[in-house]
Amino acid sequence: MSRLRKLALALALLLVLLGAAVAVLFWKRPLAVLAWSGRRRLEAGGCSKQKVASAAGPQTVFRGGSGPAVVLLHGAGDQAGTWAGVAPSLAKSFTLILPDLAGHGESAPARGPLPLGALLEGLDSVLERQAPAGKVTLVGNSLGAWIAALWAKEHPARVEHLVFVNGGPIRKEPTDLTLMPRTRAQADALLHALRDPTSPVVPTFVVDDLIRVSNEGPIARLAADAKGMEAYLLDGKLDTLTVPVDLVWGASDTLLPLAWAERLQAQLPAARLTKIDRCGHVPQQECPEAFAAALSRVLRDPLPAPTVSSPPTPSVKRPAPP
Repeated sequence: MSRLRKLALALALLLVLLGAAVAVLFWKRPLAVLAWSGRRRLEAGGCSKQKVASAAGPQTVFRGGSGPAVVLLHGAGDQAGTWAGVAPSLAKSFTLILPDLAGHGESAPARGPLPLGALLEGLDSVLERQAPAGKVTLVGNSLGAWIAALWAKEHPARVEHLVFVNGGPIRKEPTDLTLMPRTRAQADALLHALRDPTSPVVPTFVVDDLIRVSNEGPIARLAADAKGMEAYLLDGKLDTLTVPVDLVWGASDTLLPLAWAERLQAQLPAARLTKIDRCGHVPQQECPEAFAAALSRVLRDPLPAPTVSSPPTPSVKRPAPP
C-alpha cells in the first residue's frame, strides 16, 4: 500500500471517529451542541466575538454588520447564538450587538445565584464599550425584553426604540407550567406552551437534556433569587417608560399569550403590536424568516406614536409546513 493511500485511509478513519464523537456528544448534550452551532454561525456570518470587563466578571459579546446600533438580548437559559438565523439579514442594515447576558453562555458569573441586577450590570458594561455614543435600539426576547425595559428606564436618553419579543416587565398569570420541569410530562407541557402545534416534535433525548439544563443552569440560578426579582417588575409603572415600544409576538405562545401582550400595550404610552401567526415564544428560532421580516419592518417603520385608540394589530404569516 502506497504512503499516500495509507494517509488517505488514516484521514478517513479520523473523520469517522470525529463524526462518531460528535454524534455521541449531540445525543448526550444536544442543547450544548445546538448552542455551539449557533455561535459558530454568528462568527461565520461576520460577527466577531469579544470580551468586555464588568463588575459581574468578563462578559462575552458578538458584534457585526453596519448602520444604526441594534442590541439583541436573548431569554433566560439561552445565549447569543439564538439569533443566528436572523442576524445575517439584519446585519445588512444594522450594527448588531449580541451579548451573552451575565451568567449565560460564556459570560460571568459562572455559578451561584443570578440576580437581575447582575444582568443589568453586565449589559451596562457591554453598551459602555460597544455603543458609547448615540442611541441604540434594544430587542429582547422573553427575559431579554424585561432587561431591555429596565435598562431603558434607567437610561432613556441612550435608547431610541424598544422591541419586546414575547416578553416584558410585568407579572404573568399563575399557571401549572414550570420553567424547571422535573419530568418528561412537565417538560412536554412546557414545550407545548412555548411552540406552535405544527412545529416539529422535540425528540425525547432533547427533552431529557432540557430537564437537566433547566434545573442546573441559568434558569435555576435566576430562580434562586426569585424574591429579589419582584423589585424589578414594572406593573402599574409602565407609563414612566417614555421610549417607544414595538411588541413582536409569536401568536401561538401560551406561556405569555397575546392577551398578556395586549395588557402591556394598554399600559405603555407609545406601543404597537405585531403578531406572527403559527409561531411561539422564541420566534427567532422557531420561525426565523417570518420573525426577521416582522422585525425588519418595525425597525424601519416610523416609531410608535402615543396611543389614542387601539389600532388593528398587524399580522405576519408563517409559511405552512410542507
